[in-house]
Amino acid sequence: MSDHPAPTRTGLLLGVGAFVCWGLLPLYLHLLDSVPALQVLAYRVIFSLLLLVLVVVTLGRGRAIMERARGRTLALLTATALLIAVNWFVYIWSVQNGHVLEASLGYFINPLLNVLLGVAVLRERITRVQAGAVAIAGVGVILLALDSGGALWISLALAVSFGLYGLIRKVVAIDALGGLLIETALLLLPAVAIVGWAQAHGSGAFGQDTRVDVLLVLAGAVTAAPLLMFAAAARRLRYATLGLLQYIGPTLQFLEAVLIFGEPLRPAQLLSFALIWTACALYAVAGWRAAPAAERDA
Repeated sequence: MSDHPAPTRTGLLLGVGAFVCWGLLPLYLHLLDSVPALQVLAYRVIFSLLLLVLVVVTLGRGRAIMERARGRTLALLTATALLIAVNWFVYIWSVQNGHVLEASLGYFINPLLNVLLGVAVLRERITRVQAGAVAIAGVGVILLALDSGGALWISLALAVSFGLYGLIRKVVAIDALGGLLIETALLLLPAVAIVGWAQAHGSGAFGQDTRVDVLLVLAGAVTAAPLLMFAAAARRLRYATLGLLQYIGPTLQFLEAVLIFGEPLRPAQLLSFALIWTACALYAVAGWRAAPAAERDA
């Protein structure tokens, strides 16, 4: 039992809230299917930045963040800004074009890809069970690749972009709020250029429909709120607990794809998902068992 039950309980609620928000994101994006994906991305950046600036000013964190966002840190954040932009765009496009299944697969693969990146780049050690889980997931990906009807590139693009994003953010010397603020600030000019070009050529989405305008403005909260909840949860929970919670998002996305959006689930996809679910379960259980031992050794 935790020595601090209240923070743990709060962290659990925040973590579940963050992953449920990410899991329900396709429902929000589906409401914006009349807006080109690139414009949705641009408005997501613009309104996220406005909200984050408000939060940072309220907390009085502006000066501290700007002092850290220099030199190597700024260079790394430029890389993560590009990676998260790619990730967001591919995700938005996949939802709008009926590929929520492939998107959910990408986020099932992502934790296992993180293991490979940790071993290859950070020289982290994993157990035999965890190594076996990664191998099983690899078989699932190969089977899906052999299925000619699958859009595997979506799953891999999401997994790789977010995996590399997480890897770089793990070593960059700035916290979650400051990093997200600088990343969105770096993407602001391209976002404004995209919106400006669209408005100038009569294809701009904003100002045409009040409902769409409200949804685009809400993009800031939809983007920033779960990230801030996740950052708060990460300070209160064990890493192994977060590792289990992270499967909430893609599970909800999978259910929405099949039950709400009516995307077809081919036998090859089902088999691939089954293998990857098995791999995720093995890895999660292994991580859960290893965490108490690691804490005792600390």
